[in-house]
Amino acid sequence: MNTLPPKANLDHLKKQAKELLRLYRNGNPAAIARFVLHLPAAARRTEKELLALQLRLHDAQSCIAREYGFSSWADLAAYVEASAFAYQEQAVLIRRWLSLAYGGDVTGSYDAARPRVAAQLLREHADLLTSDPYAACAMGRLDVISRTTTADPDWINRAGGALKLPPLVAVTHSCLGRLPEFAAGLRECAMHLLRTGANPNQRIGNRLPPASLATPDDKEPLSALYGAAGVLRDPLLTEMLLTAGADPDDGESLYHSLENPDCTRLLLQHGARVAGTNAIWRALDMPEPAALELLLAHGGDANEPAGPGVTHTWRTPLLRAIAVRRSRGHIAALLAAGADATARTGAGISAYRLATQVGLPEVTELLRAHGVQEDLTADDDFIAACGRADATEARRIQARHPTLPGSLSDDQLRLMPDAAAWGSSAAVKVMVELGWPIAARGGDWDATALNHAVFHGDAELTAFLLAHGASWRERHGYGDDVLGTLSWASLGEPGGSDNPDWIGCARALKAHGLPPVEQDPADPERLIVEGRVRRFSDAVTEVLLGDSGATPESS
Repeated sequence: MNTLPPKANLDHLKKQAKELLRLYRNGNPAAIARFVLHLPAAARRTEKELLALQLRLHDAQSCIAREYGFSSWADLAAYVEASAFAYQEQAVLIRRWLSLAYGGDVTGSYDAARPRVAAQLLREHADLLTSDPYAACAMGRLDVISRTTTADPDWINRAGGALKLPPLVAVTHSCLGRLPEFAAGLRECAMHLLRTGANPNQRIGNRLPPASLATPDDKEPLSALYGAAGVLRDPLLTEMLLTAGADPDDGESLYHSLENPDCTRLLLQHGARVAGTNAIWRALDMPEPAALELLLAHGGDANEPAGPGVTHTWRTPLLRAIAVRRSRGHIAALLAAGADATARTGAGISAYRLATQVGLPEVTELLRAHGVQEDLTADDDFIAACGRADATEARRIQARHPTLPGSLSDDQLRLMPDAAAWGSSAAVKVMVELGWPIAARGGDWDATALNHAVFHGDAELTAFLLAHGASWRERHGYGDDVLGTLSWASLGEPGGSDNPDWIGCARALKAHGLPPVEQDPADPERLIVEGRVRRFSDAVTEVLLGDSGATPESS
């Protein structure tokens, strides 16, 4: 593994990547060997196979990053940028480091935390960073915290530092806790703070935009417990806080704990109430039914009405579970807990009919076992065939009923963007090929299939939809277009998708009529498209500007 120089220069590293790409394109054996050794997509490829991949600048940058021990160019760039502050003011370095250690709801930005980069910086600049006791909380430095509490006992309950955090919140919200080498140290710091009198219910207001660090949203409090159970999802830290008296009904912890049912179980055992948290509905986003089963076993209502954040179309958890194609286990748990098997959507579609439409025969079997069964129309059969991506059957039905899918209602047509939202790309392709309106809107945020594909980083589906007439100008329920979706996703890196490829989505958009993209003269990190200023991840920015070896210096 190569070692970065003490004062690494990002522009120099970009030039290294461009030179590597040039050598690769010229068939240089050493360059090709570097790609094979460091780039996962190139592993075990022959020279001919590797040249056929037509690697781009992003691939060269990824290779350079991995040669220096980073998992991505974005991590390398973030490290170089933050490391440069070590030679400037200490306060500036600490503030930049904290932005890598915490997520946007703490820092007041959309940027995702980068704990591995923060850890690398800490290894190389610990002498500068640990002088700040609030930063020491994020690192799990018990020695610094212990000295601070001895010198100033009131400090344990006083918010401060660059991010204005109470010490216990600073500990439990640090994303370094996701790294095994830091988890134990952060737990020790939390235990020390609690033993010396820290309030287990320390909290801050949410700073995620449109709120900010200066003007947090106190109506959405983020407690120390929420950090343990919902950010780090650490059962040991969660139990420690609950034992110390943390309130399990803080409005956030239960909802956000569901990705680790062990944390959910602890909260419920300590008296967390399910009602009013929207946790039942959130549990339907989990691929496994364990969290849902826990909530239902602790008083969760299988017929809980939809809250304000859930599309009114699905009036009950059962309907939502079917619409998002959850497992047979989810449906069985809801039915066993008393879910109304005869429930209907806002458009009057029954649970049974909805299950056929989204292609879930195992669910229709369950519903029949609960005494529910209906006769289906030709429209239902056509939609069901599309939902299970059975193009042959769908075409057979369409041949007998040539008005399909044009004769379907808007509520039925939304099943195509719904399929894109829940990851059923095969069903989307069948629907599009059979004439489904490409700009139909659906899903939780009233978006087109193209918006959903880009949000999830599904480059293949993005290219398919664009090739079949989808447009980047298609809008979604938050009022923006597909470029806005790409901006939010590439910067925020939302979870829920395996190996999202926002770079591939950007390339597909460029190949299908995206207007000229220029750098903002006032800020080289921002782009201008048709007069509108936008920001994307570094890698996506390079693609949109043009990711050949001739990419502008600021790419």
